Amino acid sequence: MSVETAPVQGITLYSHADDFRSHWIRYVLAEKQIKYHLIIVDEDDEDLASLNPYNQVPMLIENELKLFNTSIISEYIDDRYRQNKLYADAPMPRAEQRQYIWRFEQDWLKLADVMLRHPDSLNAKEKAKAQKQLREILISLTPLFQHFPYFMSENFTILDCMLAPIFLRLHSMGIELPKQHCRPILLYCQRIFSRPAFIKSMTMQEKNKYREILVNQ
Repeated sequence: MSVETAPVQGITLYSHADDFRSHWIRYVLAEKQIKYHLIIVDEDDEDLASLNPYNQVPMLIENELKLFNTSIISEYIDDRYRQNKLYADAPMPRAEQRQYIWRFEQDWLKLADVMLRHPDSLNAKEKAKAQKQLREILISLTPLFQHFPYFMSENFTILDCMLAPIFLRLHSMGIELPKQHCRPILLYCQRIFSRPAFIKSMTMQEKNKYREILVNQ
């Protein structure tokens, strides 16, 4: 769909059909029960390039506002639409959430980018190194998933919206966690993947690709 035919009113989200950052934003919108217009694009889409200097997804447009940083998009949505709050209102816990997001972006998402790179540009040695690093990180952080139903919280938050798309793609990254040691993470995934909003947030391509993972939860 061209930019000219995109709706003027409400939210328009440019998203890849199978991408963890796009999925993060789609999950935020689903949990908050916000209606939006979804446009599936590739990152080399000409319309996207005309709107976004980084030519990347996800990208959100609402009226004259254009946002193309995932964490900024997620925080804007939560502030703009107050129902089903995902970010904390108090300064200290909100700052802590932001810091976790920053850490995940630096320590997890960059490794995921390496492992999920298109086969034409995939470096086998870099992938193996990234697999080892992320696997070791997850194993070491397993205790963080032991004491609460959601990540470090009794309540579902923005951090769960961010983590769920990553966990869904672990198998695609070639990462298998030890079932006994990482049982808290696997139980966490069961809880998250079974949420109606999580299923709703997925594209048809994602539902087809990850059907076996969802069925086995």
